[in-house]
Amino acid sequence: MTQSRSPLLEIAVTLLIPSLILMQLSKPDYLGAAGALVVALAFPIGWGLHELAKSHRFSLFAGLGVVSLLLTGGIGLLELDTRWLAVKEAAVPGVLGLIVAGSALSPYPLVRVLLYTPMLLDTARIDAALAERGNQAAFEARLRTATWMLAGSFAFSSVMNYVLATRIVTSPAGTAAFNEELGRLTLLSYPMIAVPAMLIMLAVLYYLGRGVRHLAGLGLGDVLHGK
Repeated sequence: MTQSRSPLLEIAVTLLIPSLILMQLSKPDYLGAAGALVVALAFPIGWGLHELAKSHRFSLFAGLGVVSLLLTGGIGLLELDTRWLAVKEAAVPGVLGLIVAGSALSPYPLVRVLLYTPMLLDTARIDAALAERGNQAAFEARLRTATWMLAGSFAFSSVMNYVLATRIVTSPAGTAAFNEELGRLTLLSYPMIAVPAMLIMLAVLYYLGRGVRHLAGLGLGDVLHGK
């Protein structure tokens, strides 16, 4: 019997514990700036690598998350200009947004990977109902629109990441003050960026659910796994 992953544990390991280490243990009397940064980043990096190994397949999104954390560590340890941190914070969701937007122009919109997936929805039942009603093309168009909506959520995250990073992290890299500001940035990024982005994702799911109802004649509760 497999155990389900705890969202609270994931938030603690990837967000709360690293932020507290950066804000409380970066002074020379404790771990020091470099030591605290390495220890703090080890938690989310280790979690990301564990998730990649457990899934037995490469995930672009998890892989980019690990690379992002490594870049943050590099900026701090190499004491680069903090403007690079803002660029990095904006670049990761920006790249994801471009990939998602590009997929909307291809035969394989990424909304199929992110939302319209057998892990979340009974796609086989939906596809069968769409075929019976002759609405496959109309639903495919809705999937492309949903993909553009997802790309917009990544664009929102990119802009907000840049604004928050430039406003909060102003101290030179490699200092205790830089680490403390990075910890605050990590904490604030969740309610100010992740939560709105999640709401946009839910809006996209609702948009797809309306399409399932109108085009396949099925309610979202009928096809949502784990309801």
